[in-house]
Amino acid sequence: MKTIIHTETAPAAIGPYSQGTVFSDLVFVSGQIPLDPKTMVFVEGGIKEQTLQVMTNLKAVLEASGASLDSVLKTTCLLSDMADFAAFNEVYAEFFGAEGAPARACFAAAALPKGALVEVEAVAFKH
Repeated sequence: MKTIIHTETAPAAIGPYSQGTVFSDLVFVSGQIPLDPKTMVFVEGGIKEQTLQVMTNLKAVLEASGASLDSVLKTTCLLSDMADFAAFNEVYAEFFGAEGAPARACFAAAALPKGALVEVEAVAFKH
């Protein structure tokens, strides 16, 4: 049976989806965009600021599920412009490090929700 994840420390869903779901020991976190959970408005700044907020949101949903950044198995990262790849990686590495980082796919997307520069989803396991 699946369990729906909901936390006030991450942005509410802006469509017909949940922040994440848990099935057995697996956690599936929906794509996080750079919304401030208190204001539901994008953080100011460019790719680095947006990535910081996305990763903070991702961490909040993981923690609400009983998982953590350390238990992430795979991420899927979407960028609106691959020219932002290096700057995105700088911030991403602050959360996952270089050694022991999860498996990952990173794609350029023609457009992301609300005009975001970055979106990240994750699959993790509960501790």
